[in-house]
Amino acid sequence: MLGKFILGQRKKFGLTQEFVASEIGVSRPTFMQIEQGERDITITEAKKLADIFCIPVEDFIEGRDTSILVDLEKPEKKKPAKKQRARISVPQKNLTKFRAVLIYILKKVGGKTNVGMTVLYKLLYFIDFDYYEKYEEQLMGLVYLKNQLGPTPLLFDGLIEEMLKNGELEKVNSKFYKYPQTKYLVNPDTNPDLSVLNGQEQQHIDWELSRLSDCTAAQLSALSHKDAPWIAAQEGKPLNYEAVFYRTPETSVRIYDESDEN
Repeated sequence: MLGKFILGQRKKFGLTQEFVASEIGVSRPTFMQIEQGERDITITEAKKLADIFCIPVEDFIEGRDTSILVDLEKPEKKKPAKKQRARISVPQKNLTKFRAVLIYILKKVGGKTNVGMTVLYKLLYFIDFDYYEKYEEQLMGLVYLKNQLGPTPLLFDGLIEEMLKNGELEKVNSKFYKYPQTKYLVNPDTNPDLSVLNGQEQQHIDWELSRLSDCTAAQLSALSHKDAPWIAAQEGKPLNYEAVFYRTPETSVRIYDESDEN
């Protein structure tokens, strides 16, 4: 039954009903009916769900799970123009890093007046994609979807909901100047598990926070819109990590030497 398949995929990716319902343009009660098999889905809804779960629409309609939960393939050569096409994935082994990085960010800069949900989205994005450009390895390896405000981490809502229930975070609705803002404050007793991050990863995160955490949501969204992964992606679909090797100097963070060019 397709409803059970959708339910299984949603739980597999750690997504909330509210998030998926919003992404496909229906109410949560309607989405609950879909998961319970009480309402059929439209072709448009099926395509959107297939994109969210990273499954070809034909396989999705048949209820076949062909998503791949493995690391991005590391290219054999460093030359950007000849890199192999990457598989967008959500490596399960890196979800613990996602939690640790999110708590670390909130501990260090979450109290800044500009750091709301949108800024968090962009900090996570640049941490992940900049690290991949620098080292050709994943840090968190999250899937990011393209939307009008910039890249959105797919698993964010699910993790946040879990941490709110566990009392690790507090959600605060406020304003940054005249704009509505959703902030997340971390419980003082909640600390990141830094054992899952090596020195290079932690140094990279600190560098990103030092250069980006004072930017507004509008500034970070504008910067992400100039980035090759966002430009190359289709609306509502995942961003390709490999696109970082086609960045312009404005967004590139890697110093390429002659061995990279030849």
